[in-house]
Amino acid sequence: MSTPLPSSSHLVLIPSYNSGAKVYETVTQARAQWNPVWVVVDGSTDGTTAVLQDMAAQDAGLRVIALPHNQGKGAAVLHGLDRAAQQGFTHALCMDSDGQHPAHLIPSFMQCSQATPAAMVLGVPVFDASAPALRVKGRKISNWWANLETLWAGIGDSLYGFRVYPVEPLRAVMQSQRWMRRFDFDPEAAVRLCWRGVPPINLPAPVKYLQAHEGGVSHFNYRRDNLLLSWMHFRLMVGFVLRLPVLIAGKLGRSNARGA
Repeated sequence: MSTPLPSSSHLVLIPSYNSGAKVYETVTQARAQWNPVWVVVDGSTDGTTAVLQDMAAQDAGLRVIALPHNQGKGAAVLHGLDRAAQQGFTHALCMDSDGQHPAHLIPSFMQCSQATPAAMVLGVPVFDASAPALRVKGRKISNWWANLETLWAGIGDSLYGFRVYPVEPLRAVMQSQRWMRRFDFDPEAAVRLCWRGVPPINLPAPVKYLQAHEGGVSHFNYRRDNLLLSWMHFRLMVGFVLRLPVLIAGKLGRSNARGA
């Protein structure tokens, strides 16, 4: 198999926290599709950091950034984005480390981003029988709120973390406030980027929910994380109301431009 040529603009960014051995498979599959791949280890205590660093020592296309303690997915992503911006990267494809996301689609998502660099490319999950019904139904609520908060700007799925973001707009959004550091990162990123005029492009992407015997690891806590999402949507609705005149004007302007 040929090694992908390095990109100077687009990188794969994988935040990882206690994902177990599945992270090695995820990183290997991502590297087979793209160069470079960065892993931000978010204070993992499962022994994976040392192994990932050994992998990086033998692979110039792989970089491992180890944070001293767990800060949350969004915080880990922001740390990686800051480093990426310093090195001139303009876009980052974020994916989870637990094997749920389709590494084989990295090239097609990157190609879409390269063709439309002003946009964010959002994965829309295609579920199979392994998907828990409660989570499939529950995300519809978050999706409805996210689309209301953006006047139906076209967010196909607010929670799926397989996405290509433009680096600078996302950094600006995150540095302007203290939220988006944990499980609230993905939906709030999509909404706030829409508010900044970053259009979403939706592409279907399968998602796998792995069982424990398959190496699956989940840190999702129904009570804690649903409370976090509820607080997030309350904050976003306040921001939505304050921005409503601007959002309406922008939507009317786009409609008039299409009709001209």
